[in-house]
Amino acid sequence: MQELITDILKRNQLSVTESRRKILELFHQSKGALAHADIEQSSAEHFDRVTIYRTLQTFVDKGIIHTIPTSDNSVRYALCKDECSAGHHHDNHVHFICDQCDTTYCLDHVSVPSLKMPNGFEAKQTDVVVSGICKNCQS
Repeated sequence: MQELITDILKRNQLSVTESRRKILELFHQSKGALAHADIEQSSAEHFDRVTIYRTLQTFVDKGIIHTIPTSDNSVRYALCKDECSAGHHHDNHVHFICDQCDTTYCLDHVSVPSLKMPNGFEAKQTDVVVSGICKNCQS
């Protein structure tokens, strides 16, 4: 795992720091998206809020993770696929947030429908977030 993490950081021309390694490792171990608070709770003994925020923003800027809006106007983060790069996210998929366990899933196989925009409008990003009960909570 450490080799994969180091490779991702170097490929994106980032210094390999303890905070970046630890936070990226959390994403690789997670089954769903993470909120800033999740990361803070998991690494609070090592990193302060500002370090975590800056690391997340750097990862978003480099195309390593992408943001997922939530109904309470907070943000969650999930790993990008290999097609993303600095400034060019290609995570055109639906996100699902479970109402019971609060887990956020990237539904990679469900594409965001294309929208016909009115004249004079140009869409840059479309976010589709579906809420409901995940398969783990239904059993």
